[in-house]
Amino acid sequence: MNTAHEPYPIGTPGTPWGDKERAEWLSLQTRQRSYETEVLSVIERLRSRFDVEQYGCLDYGTESYPLMAIRSRDWRDDLPVVLITGGVHGYETSGVHGALQFVEQYAAEYAGRVNLLVAPCVSPWAYERIHRWNANAIDPNRSFHENSPAGESAALMQLVEPIRDDVLLHMDLHETTDTDETEFRPALAARDGKPFEPGDIPDGFYLVDDSEYPQPEFQQAIIEAAEQVTHIAPADDKGEIFGSPVASRGVIQYPLKQLGLCASVTNAPYRTTTEVYPDSPRATPEQCNAAQVAAVCAGIGYALANQ
Repeated sequence: MNTAHEPYPIGTPGTPWGDKERAEWLSLQTRQRSYETEVLSVIERLRSRFDVEQYGCLDYGTESYPLMAIRSRDWRDDLPVVLITGGVHGYETSGVHGALQFVEQYAAEYAGRVNLLVAPCVSPWAYERIHRWNANAIDPNRSFHENSPAGESAALMQLVEPIRDDVLLHMDLHETTDTDETEFRPALAARDGKPFEPGDIPDGFYLVDDSEYPQPEFQQAIIEAAEQVTHIAPADDKGEIFGSPVASRGVIQYPLKQLGLCASVTNAPYRTTTEVYPDSPRATPEQCNAAQVAAVCAGIGYALANQ
C-alpha cells in the first residue's frame, strides 16, 4: 500500500495523468466483492414491500451494472420526499448497507408520512473494487453538476430531477477510512499532477453540512443520535476535522454545490453527508451500519418536526 513518503507508483510527479496512466491504473483494479450478491439480492428481497426501479445502467468494458432505486409503495404527491443515497464512493461500505438496513428495518414506520426514495449503491463498479473512483478514474462525488463526466452522477441527477423541489431531506451516507490517507488522496494528487499533502484521519463519526445553507440544529440532532451507537470525531489540535474547521461538535461545512457533491442534487432544506469511521478499534461493521441507520432516523425525525 502506498505511503505518504513514497511517490505514487503511477505517473510522473507534477504531471497530470493522461490516457496511458489511467489505463495503467485501471489494469490494477480487481473485483473483490459482488454487487449482485451483496446488494442486488437484498434489493430483490424488498420488492414485496417497496417499488423497485432501475434508473440507469453503467457499462464498463464487458461488465454492466444496473442502477437500482427503492421507492415507497404508497407514494403520495402531498407528502414530503426523503432522499437517501449510499455508495457514491463504492468503498464506503456502511453507506450502502446502512441504507439497505434502514429500508429493511425502519422504512415502514414512515409510511403515510413521507415518500422515501433510496439509491443504496450509486457506484456499483467501485463497490466491487472497494474504490473511490469509477472505472475512468473519476470521483462521482465531485461530479454532480451539469454535463457530468461520471455516469453514476448523471444517472442519479436524472432520477431526482422530477422531485428535486419536493425533497425535504437528503441524507448522503459516507465513510472516512484510513485508505483515504494511504491510497485515495495520494492517487488524487498523482492523477492531478499535484503534490500530496499528508493529513490526519479523524477517529469517529462526523457530518458535513452545507456552508451556503447551514442547519446547525439539524446537524446536532443527528450527532446526538449517532453518539448512542458510535463515538463522535473530536477536533484536532488545529480545531479541525479532516482539514476543515469544526463548525459545531462533530460537524464541518463544505460548499456542496460548488464542489459538485451528491448532497447538492436537490433543493432540500435539510441535507447532510454522514461520515462513519470503520477503521476505528472502537467500531465494528455492525456499529457502522447502525450509526448510518440512527443518523437517517434522526434526520427524518427532525425534518418532520421542523418542516
